[in-house]
Amino acid sequence: MRFGYWLPVFGGWLRNVPDERMSASWDYVRRLAQRSETLGYDVTLVAELNLNDIKGVDAPSLDAWSTAAALAAVTERLEIMVAVRPTFHPPALLAKQAASLDQLSGGRLTINVVSSWWADEARQYGVAFDEHDERYARTGEWLSVVSGMWAEERFSFAGRFYRVDGATLEPKPLQRPRPTIYAGGESEAAKELIARSCDAYLMHGDPPDRVAATIADLRARRERWGGRPLRFGVAGYVVCRDTEPEARRELERITTLRPGAPGFENFGEWVNGTQLEQRLKLEDYSVSNRGLRSGLVGTPEQIARRIVEFEAAGAELLLLQWSPQLEEMERFAEEVIPLVAGETGRSTWARIESSIHAGSA
Repeated sequence: MRFGYWLPVFGGWLRNVPDERMSASWDYVRRLAQRSETLGYDVTLVAELNLNDIKGVDAPSLDAWSTAAALAAVTERLEIMVAVRPTFHPPALLAKQAASLDQLSGGRLTINVVSSWWADEARQYGVAFDEHDERYARTGEWLSVVSGMWAEERFSFAGRFYRVDGATLEPKPLQRPRPTIYAGGESEAAKELIARSCDAYLMHGDPPDRVAATIADLRARRERWGGRPLRFGVAGYVVCRDTEPEARRELERITTLRPGAPGFENFGEWVNGTQLEQRLKLEDYSVSNRGLRSGLVGTPEQIARRIVEFEAAGAELLLLQWSPQLEEMERFAEEVIPLVAGETGRSTWARIESSIHAGSA
């Protein structure tokens, strides 16, 4: 299992907690990224929104691509997965930008393609907004252009949304055949596009049994389209405490609804702009990306058990959130990762069960 985290470019993940002691600032995210390398984390995901959908549209948020470029200069090992929304980035220009950043980072760039959902943000920034299936049709063309620019000496493309005429891109990305392209989505259009054109599928938080079913579905779709096997990642929000009652108290604190919270209207736009497979609950509003549904709440041993279940389901990457992030990332690295690192399946279960029995003796 690889361990990654969402970079807190919005100043936190909790819609019911105004101040999480994690500012949306370069100073904070730089310290976080550099410390994460020391702790052994593998990946950071830099989300892309021009407005802050967690703390409210008037709150600060960092730009994804300039932040990713700056992180490449101050880290050495960390994979930098940066989100990109096709409606905000012409594909040939983004292919050039990403190829340069992959070169500058020593081959550490990956991208997470997101089909935009926020109509009001698009209006404010003067960008076209497509309805749901049209967004994925656009994204399909966009991916064809980016991949072609990275692969071919001269590339041409004529589609419904984009046209490129004999374009040259040098230098190519350092990673061959290309940097990993991640994407997520739960609609039929999204799943088919990812199975056809991407390298890895990212899921919102869900229990391991549901994740296993989703992975089986995407693997079957991939087999129909052909190509290298897909890789799979899952989002999750972690509440790690010494005892289960302490973890439950923290869970209650972060899911207690504050009337008039700034992020509530934005959350409604996200729900209306997507085609999710499940009805959302209060806890899904409270923490972004359905993170609490992954069930990473409890003692280190309980969380380690859950991670083993995700690994058995076929997940290879956990993209995690915490609050406050720096302190809780350190706790997770010290208390949870050693229980699962380097082991899978029965051997990990045996180790965890042994630690539980030793603690209760």
